[in-house]
Amino acid sequence: MATLGLIEYNEASPEVRAVYDNIMATRKTDWVNNFWKAIAHDPATLKRTWEDMKEVMAPGALDALTKEMIYVAVSVSNQCAYCIASHTVSARKKGMTDQMFKELMAVVGMANETNRLVAGYQVEIDEQFKPQNQ
Repeated sequence: MATLGLIEYNEASPEVRAVYDNIMATRKTDWVNNFWKAIAHDPATLKRTWEDMKEVMAPGALDALTKEMIYVAVSVSNQCAYCIASHTVSARKKGMTDQMFKELMAVVGMANETNRLVAGYQVEIDEQFKPQNQ
């Protein structure tokens, strides 16, 4: 259960409803997921987070599927079960196959393992990997 509970549409202030309406219109859906309902207790955070999410996940140099798969990878590393679930569904809707998911998990696992080894061994960065002054 969410710490402060969830704010449903019919219980929301006009300010929160405006954000909910934008979420539903942008996502072409008739519902708002629990993440937004939970943070709606702070309307300023709700609005800012939604605007930032729209900007970051909008079309750009990275395609929508790549962005969702990165989101899944970071969510796995941060152990956010909610984010893993929601962004895995979103990535699947954008074309992620089972094979892609398995490879993604292999990369996440390997990156986490080697990151910890590098941190533990305090490995210095090779000169070839440092930015070169141009």
